Amino acid sequence: MNLNEAIKNGRKFLKSHHDEIEENFQSDQNKKIPQPALEKEYDKNKEIIELTPEEEFDFDEINLKDLIKNRKSHRTFIDKPLSLKELSFLLWSTQGTKEIIKNNYAALKTVPSAGARHPFETYLYIRNVENLEQGLYRYLSLEHKLLKIETGNFDEQMLEAALGQRMVIKSAVDFIWTVTPYRTEWRYSILSHKIIALDAGHICQNLYLSSELINAGTCAIGAYSQTKSDELLKLDGKEEFTIYMAPVGKIK
Repeated sequence: MNLNEAIKNGRKFLKSHHDEIEENFQSDQNKKIPQPALEKEYDKNKEIIELTPEEEFDFDEINLKDLIKNRKSHRTFIDKPLSLKELSFLLWSTQGTKEIIKNNYAALKTVPSAGARHPFETYLYIRNVENLEQGLYRYLSLEHKLLKIETGNFDEQMLEAALGQRMVIKSAVDFIWTVTPYRTEWRYSILSHKIIALDAGHICQNLYLSSELINAGTCAIGAYSQTKSDELLKLDGKEEFTIYMAPVGKIK
């Protein structure tokens, strides 16, 4: 594919295609195919870490106008850890579950998602969070808990995944969001993929605003190595793959 064709296809992706679908269009939901799980399965034998519950978030309130006004991308962080409460707040702000409705049909979360499908999982490379070992973790959003995947120093792999952007090995924690497309495709079929991209943006904006509240900063990363990111998290790259990432750290 040449450059002009790639640009043309990219612009087509950005458009709405609802008026182009066939009149008898049916999604898997319409066909009565069972829906996918709201959350990826996990090894119950791995260590589960309790997070600070929502009702204990007692950070100093800042006017929403000021949060929005002060929001900006930060690529430089100071060597100061996040507390577990602060990390809990960031996770709840970006993917926290408020309610599971209609006999596990959907989860209502702190961010919007088309049809309440929420096709994302949140992985973390934790480098400097109080009382947590350095390593890879996953947020269990339905339970508001943290799953320890593997401890160790993954700076080299993280740097490769982020195409050499060194802020990811200077941060306190790196958020890595993955997508399981079928959660959305089950309901919206061929219309899903622009929807998924829009939903990812909602998550990261909440990370910006919640980071601002705790005197931290972040920077959204869309330029990453698909292969290296998926390898780091041991994903199949087809049914689940990396879609977005963002480092978070304390700022001056």
